Amino acid sequence: MTDRFNSYRPDGEPTADRWAGALHLFDDAGGSAAISEETPAQRWERAELLFADKKYAEAAKLLVGVVGEFPEHVAARLLLARAYYHSAQLRRAEEELRAVIERDPVEHYAHLMLGRTLERQGRGEEAAPWLRMAGALAGEAGA
Repeated sequence: MTDRFNSYRPDGEPTADRWAGALHLFDDAGGSAAISEETPAQRWERAELLFADKKYAEAAKLLVGVVGEFPEHVAARLLLARAYYHSAQLRRAEEELRAVIERDPVEHYAHLMLGRTLERQGRGEEAAPWLRMAGALAGEAGA
């Protein structure tokens, strides 16, 4: 993660995670400070960095805890579903996507991902309505 320390966007601004990877530089090296447990926000941030680095299974492990603590947090659930999808844990991705849609029925990306997840499992007929709904929610013509 520290390889992102000097990362910049094309417009010259530092990337959002530039300092996140360098936080350990400010830890008490002497060990006199009490070891603190990572907060859910820190785990979420670390999971986002792992996901960006395409370490999907590792990101999923962190996100399971975050979602367990905050089951109504749609963004965490959606990122967990994406991590599952990219690490070929398709049944788990499907479960999380259905939970996202239950909590936020107009989340078009969840509909799209659920359709793609079902297609990837060879369930194209079951995927079709989800893909049509995703298109309709995104405002695509002919959906």
